[in-house]
Amino acid sequence: MTDLVLVRHGETEWNRTGRVQGRTDIPLNDTGRAQAREAGRRLADDAFDAVVASPLSRAAETARIIAREIGASDDVELVDALVERDYGDAEGMTGAEIDAAFAGHLLARESREQTVERVLPALLDLARRHPGQRVLVVSHGGVIGSLVRHATRWAWPEHGVRIENGSDHVFRVEDGVLTLVSSAGRAWSDALLPSEEPVRTAD
Repeated sequence: MTDLVLVRHGETEWNRTGRVQGRTDIPLNDTGRAQAREAGRRLADDAFDAVVASPLSRAAETARIIAREIGASDDVELVDALVERDYGDAEGMTGAEIDAAFAGHLLARESREQTVERVLPALLDLARRHPGQRVLVVSHGGVIGSLVRHATRWAWPEHGVRIENGSDHVFRVEDGVLTLVSSAGRAWSDALLPSEEPVRTAD
């Protein structure tokens, strides 16, 4: 059994102005660095055996800041599969700009299912390499949100609830299966009956 604590990177200027980042490599701003320090202080009572991050600079820097706060080495392992969802031509746009540019047209982007298919094997590999340990993983809102939806059969996050910058989400891998322990401090218990279908909201 391995616990994976996934943290969303701190704020960037594109986060602040509501622009879609995706694979575009936008650095942290000062608020984002403060959020990373706050996350590190919040997690400092936990013992971590490794720190891993997406190679995008906003995630890698967040991971190094947290590592210093928790007393871990800031020699962070970068894993390509942990990068953010690919939003294609929408990257750099605000929601209003996307609506205007793609009105009536399908926006080509990596789906949440494709995101899980890409990220999950990397997480299972981390669990295989760190059996019985606790690993800090810094990634992105689209990645973490997709994994939370996957693990809760689309029950969480509820409509309108965002994966906040600096928030942490605890997953557990046991016998090759990823489950959610808690999301942003809320404990998860699967209340859906096996016969029930999840309520799927818009992507």
